[in-house]
Amino acid sequence: MALSTEESGRLAALLSEQADRVTTRWTEIVTSSLRGRLSQAELRRQVQDLHRAILATGDQGEIDLSADSAAELRAALSELSRGRARQGFSATETSISVFALKDVLAELLQEAGGSNALSDFVAFSKLVDDMGLYTFESFVRTRESLIADQAEQLLELSTPVVKLWEGVVAVPLVGTLDSARAQVVMERLLQTLVDTGSPYAIIDITGVPAVDTQVAQHILKTVVAARLMGADCIISGIRPQIAQTIVALGIEFGDIATKASLADALRHVLRLTGVETARRQPRRGN
Repeated sequence: MALSTEESGRLAALLSEQADRVTTRWTEIVTSSLRGRLSQAELRRQVQDLHRAILATGDQGEIDLSADSAAELRAALSELSRGRARQGFSATETSISVFALKDVLAELLQEAGGSNALSDFVAFSKLVDDMGLYTFESFVRTRESLIADQAEQLLELSTPVVKLWEGVVAVPLVGTLDSARAQVVMERLLQTLVDTGSPYAIIDITGVPAVDTQVAQHILKTVVAARLMGADCIISGIRPQIAQTIVALGIEFGDIATKASLADALRHVLRLTGVETARRQPRRGN
């Protein structure tokens, strides 16, 4: 909702003539809604930034939040939204910081009176509504971005690539292996192979609850990609239940070596590299 030039002028005059009162009362209302989660000084700074942005937009004539002339105001609203989203505030708490301006304007217009008081309040309220909706949309975009970043970080944390021996790296997989996670596994494994120059990689699926055709395809693609990098892959963690499932589904791993445990896979690789290994014999009683 755009304000006319006359309405914009009256709003700018009201906010500039009563600047200290507006920012003080605005800050008080927002403070009560946030219940002390932000300092008075920080809230006052945010309110003053919005106050200045509204005045700067009003000085250019009509106030239209979607117009180029309102770029500074949109930037101030976006900055408020981003900051609140990162600090853990809700969308409602963030929007209230804008909608509180309505209460301030109502008090000022009621005191001022005049024939335009009611119509001005309706017009000013529509502008504040537009500002609140823009704040809400900016908040949601920021939260979605934060959630996506956190999901990516969790994916990376859930797919570590560890060095077991000189020339041997391992990827211990835990949980469900979907397309997104499989891509992360492949990227991290290939990057580690490049960084370490390891000729062997062990993909351990002990922690994968079930292996179906899709999971098997993800694993096979990772093995093929590693081979293109010059590394041989061994799949470990083939439990009896998983072995039966693989046979029932007709999944074939071809010439890819498979082992029952990570220890067996490491022992197999060490034998290939010429390192002698010995199984620990159980102690006999005296």
